[in-house]
Amino acid sequence: MVDLSVIGQFVGNVGSIAVNTGGEMADLVSPVAMGFAAAGQIYIAQLAGSGLEDKMKKTVGTLLSFTILCSIVLTGFGIVFCRPILELLNCPEVALSQASQYMIITAVGYPFIFGYNAVCGVLRGMGESKKPLLFILVAAAVNIVLDLLLVAVFHMGAAGTALATVASQLGSFLAAFAYLWIQREHFDFELKLRYFQIDWPILKVLIKLGIPQVFRSLMVRTGMLWVNASANAYGVVVSTTNGVGNKLQKFLEVFVQGVDTASASMVGQNLGARKIERAGKTTIYTLGCTLVCATVTSLLCLFCPKVIFGLFTKDPLVLDLGVTFLRIFILHFFVSAVIGAFQAMVTGCGFVELGFAIGILDGVVCKIGLSLIFVNLFQMGYQGLWWGVACSRILPCLICIGYYCSGKWKTRKLLTSGS
Repeated sequence: MVDLSVIGQFVGNVGSIAVNTGGEMADLVSPVAMGFAAAGQIYIAQLAGSGLEDKMKKTVGTLLSFTILCSIVLTGFGIVFCRPILELLNCPEVALSQASQYMIITAVGYPFIFGYNAVCGVLRGMGESKKPLLFILVAAAVNIVLDLLLVAVFHMGAAGTALATVASQLGSFLAAFAYLWIQREHFDFELKLRYFQIDWPILKVLIKLGIPQVFRSLMVRTGMLWVNASANAYGVVVSTTNGVGNKLQKFLEVFVQGVDTASASMVGQNLGARKIERAGKTTIYTLGCTLVCATVTSLLCLFCPKVIFGLFTKDPLVLDLGVTFLRIFILHFFVSAVIGAFQAMVTGCGFVELGFAIGILDGVVCKIGLSLIFVNLFQMGYQGLWWGVACSRILPCLICIGYYCSGKWKTRKLLTSGS
């Protein structure tokens, strides 16, 4: 968000397109990191609820080693295939050079993204949710200062924002890892090679739980890549509006995602301790929190959309089109609030197969399918793309609600009892 705001104010539309398009690979990588971190979080939460401390220790070491190895592979992929990826995304020629710089530099930061998410997944799984907030505040502070310095003072453009991003990711990872080391007795953490030895049965559980979550997120991102590439074909104004709008949509739903993550962990802990009724109540209270957030967000989009978009661009055409974008996405905010609460139950109880199905529906079948219908059948142009995304989560939402109401999560076999 800081990258896009600073580049939009000091460089203009070309810089905004470069950051948005060049950041697409990072947007694909982050869900992979978050998916496996969430897998570790849920498994650790169930282990904590069951009191299996020795297995928790092995899970932490396995999770950290596995995620770092994944990040190294993805770093190499992002650097080697940078230009083909940008061409596939229909990156405008005027922004291609800056977008390439942004993608290559941010690829260097992938290990820090994975490391931070893995450590925070461990902390959240054990019930520590406040410290990850402090770590990300460190990252935000570093990013803001360096963005202004490198872009506004040294005029480094997209490359400057990329360097600031990598530095902030490094800061958040070091802060999280330092806390894990300082509190090593509480978390039974050791900085020894044998601690990071991969336990294959545990890795199998993490992959079993993580792959569907990663796949679900990747399907959503793949659908968005298609939407973004299609929007880029409509010109600079639509491309800039779409890029800024996507970042705003993610930012405005951050609270919802945070509550859902906490909810999934609490559900896992309660199911692990066989407190079934409390796990069910957690989902209902989560729904209340997310709906309040969606209501506040929607009011902002209704009454001050230009003020919000104005944080990222000065272009009057983009500001006018941004009003349309945000008002279309009000539907998305409410549907995301509902599906998030009930999907947290699906994640917390370890129902990986349903998470897998939701990913295909949300990311490909509904997002791309509905967009094509709105664009081609109803001849709505680029607005059809936005309506397709806004409506894409309705069917997956109904499925998650149906699963919760069925009560089958109450008798589902836990991960801890099968490993």
